[in-house]
Amino acid sequence: MMKKEISLLFFLLCAFVYCQENDDSTKRLKALNTQSVTYYNTDGVDFSSQTYSYDFSEKSLKKIYRKFSIKDSDSKIKDESLSNNNIHVVKTQKITENLTQTNSYYFVEDNSKTITIIWFGYYNQIEKGFEKEYINRILKNEIPKEVFEPLIIDSIDFAGRKIKLGRNCSWTNINTVQCPYNGEMNWSVHKNIESAKNAIDNQFIATKNRSGIKVNSEEQVAVIFEGIQTTAKKVIFDFTGMKSLMAGMSGGKTLTVYYVAEKVRNNYVGCVMSFWNNDNLTKDGLAPLLEEVMHLKI
Repeated sequence: MMKKEISLLFFLLCAFVYCQENDDSTKRLKALNTQSVTYYNTDGVDFSSQTYSYDFSEKSLKKIYRKFSIKDSDSKIKDESLSNNNIHVVKTQKITENLTQTNSYYFVEDNSKTITIIWFGYYNQIEKGFEKEYINRILKNEIPKEVFEPLIIDSIDFAGRKIKLGRNCSWTNINTVQCPYNGEMNWSVHKNIESAKNAIDNQFIATKNRSGIKVNSEEQVAVIFEGIQTTAKKVIFDFTGMKSLMAGMSGGKTLTVYYVAEKVRNNYVGCVMSFWNNDNLTKDGLAPLLEEVMHLKI
């Protein structure tokens, strides 16, 4: 969705148990491997892994805790359901009365000389089995190679359709593409339409409740999304009250955002598309990136 760091702050919601042999969530799994961190998304859940060359000692863990803003007062427990030695830390932040953002960190002894940190970010609750399954798959290197996206973008796999973008666009997170002055979008593929709708609804609520941001307008509009006639929530956010690096770099003051959840090619997709008031626009009033997947219905 948004530009620069703001797109990294939005985490999507899903609650399901992953079964490697019987479930098809691998079809919805995408990953992106940088030099230091590997990012993942499936069914709207963002998670990541990275490894440090430290022994699993109290002294080493304290060094790593600081990197992840883990305080001495935060509860640290061992998850006995995992075979590897570990420390589990859960931090929550209440967004609204009905929406809580959760960050779940696992500091795992990968071997005698390394510690792997696996983080999960989501809203409200997630099935515990999901975290355990993916921790084990990551530690055993069982994530299929075909789910990894190239770090340098030439084209993207958008819910089963290849879209060629060229190399002016870049990833700001897994399944989040930014094309400077041509728009940005993020998406996730879900096992049902309810999960896809929850994902975009939670993203809207989280954005709306950020300090310094206000909603100028909100309406339902008719659109054609990946060839399907549907409706989108169109929201114009005012960022003039937000003093941040992101706002300064963009030069924009308002952000127009479209939220869509729809079934596409037998995939349930939650997609958030946006552009700034100073971005390039087509004759139909959308940024070029958005027109790769959506058109306004006149």
